[in-house]
Amino acid sequence: MLDSENTILWGNGKLCAWCGKDDVVGENFYRVLGSPEILGPDFCPFHTALSTHKGSASTLRISDNRYYRIHAAPVLEVGQDAPQTLVVTVRDVSEEVLQQQKLAAIHQAGVELADLTTDEIANLSIAERIELLKSNILQCTEDVLQLDVLEIRMLQQESQELIPIMSVGIIPQAAARKLYASTEDNGVTGFVAATGKSYVCEHTAEDPLYIEGSVGARSSLTVPLMLHEQVIGTFNVESPEANSFSESDLQFVEIFARNVAVALNTLELLVAEKASTTAASVEAIHSAVAMPVDDILNDAVKVMERYIGHDADVVERLQGILRNARDIKRVIQKVGQSMAPAVAIPNLDETEARPALAGKRILVVDADETVRLAAHELLERYHCIVETANDANAACSLVRNLGTETSYDVIIADIKLPDMSGFELQCKLNEISGKVPLVLMTGFGYDPDHSIVKARQAGLRSVLYKPFRLDQLISAVEEIVSGDQPPPSFAI
Repeated sequence: MLDSENTILWGNGKLCAWCGKDDVVGENFYRVLGSPEILGPDFCPFHTALSTHKGSASTLRISDNRYYRIHAAPVLEVGQDAPQTLVVTVRDVSEEVLQQQKLAAIHQAGVELADLTTDEIANLSIAERIELLKSNILQCTEDVLQLDVLEIRMLQQESQELIPIMSVGIIPQAAARKLYASTEDNGVTGFVAATGKSYVCEHTAEDPLYIEGSVGARSSLTVPLMLHEQVIGTFNVESPEANSFSESDLQFVEIFARNVAVALNTLELLVAEKASTTAASVEAIHSAVAMPVDDILNDAVKVMERYIGHDADVVERLQGILRNARDIKRVIQKVGQSMAPAVAIPNLDETEARPALAGKRILVVDADETVRLAAHELLERYHCIVETANDANAACSLVRNLGTETSYDVIIADIKLPDMSGFELQCKLNEISGKVPLVLMTGFGYDPDHSIVKARQAGLRSVLYKPFRLDQLISAVEEIVSGDQPPPSFAI
């Protein structure tokens, strides 16, 4: 409890422990905490609570990088015109804040991985572009993980050999060591590549899998680099301290490794450019980037759904993570184009230009990954923003959490999803956001649940057959986004 001068009238044992004092009564609240920095949102929470007669909250940062969330509630006693005392709750939110800061750092690192402008690469050879991308990966890894020992290897799919492509702090013998994707005799790195599972070595001296990588290493953390659910390499960091890596560290490294996998796949595609047309290389980069980032987006939305109804600050931060995921996707795709030679960027001629599609946000819902990938390949060449989901519930989550200032211009969904029919999805989406611009797609014209008939009665405007015909797909989308829709029909 505080008086109007911020003097502590009473404090419990936890507050005393945080302040390092046996008793805090009579002390100034801010001084006893070491004059912390007030981060807001209210920069005078106690004054606000007393003057408005309402509760006020803020976050404090003290010198040892700890964060406290405070809430001040005024106490209005009988006979008083204005409150003179406050009930203040103090909560240690250091872990929450530091995790959010690390997530922000991961987002920034993902942007910086692909931060290669046209001016930077215009006069670079393929080898020089590769070295520039390596440099970005190393810099971002050190900044985010704050470790000076790391090794990245790429998996040769045919030979299963793990080729070292970059390392810092690794002894020469270890860097030159031949390793293969195997659960035996190839250390932790080989085990992770073979199983596709992350591995935390808590103490190197006691772990039978560990093979020396750096001098004095006492613990290590190794995660697979995954692309389209396939292992393409490994990412290993080591520490001179035993039991150095927590479950939280593992989660952060796995998130960052997904960005590294996308960047390294771009590197591999640039190497392959010598053996293929440059246009095909750019399309392959787009394809490689699209699905992994969609996975990140879907994972983030699932976490968001779990926090609905909790503290508004938590929900806002999760919404920020969703925006960051979309930013990462946009930046990586843009750089994938800029890294390729100018002649590799497909130029649509005047008859193929579709200005009505540029910037339109399209959601494709299908359990078949090949269909989702085809949607990316076909629609992104016309500068559409394409996102995908593998079932109806994931699609509903994406729609709910897209934000109030934007919406999907078109939603394309299979008539038979793993968790509901196309018509059921239409009804769910109508409940969430009103009448939706939905297109249903089917294979071979088979519709045992009569989803198409029901959906047409509910306002469905178009049906597509799989596999996509580019002209029919583009025409159906263009008709919806332009508002020039014909009567309900089948696009075949």
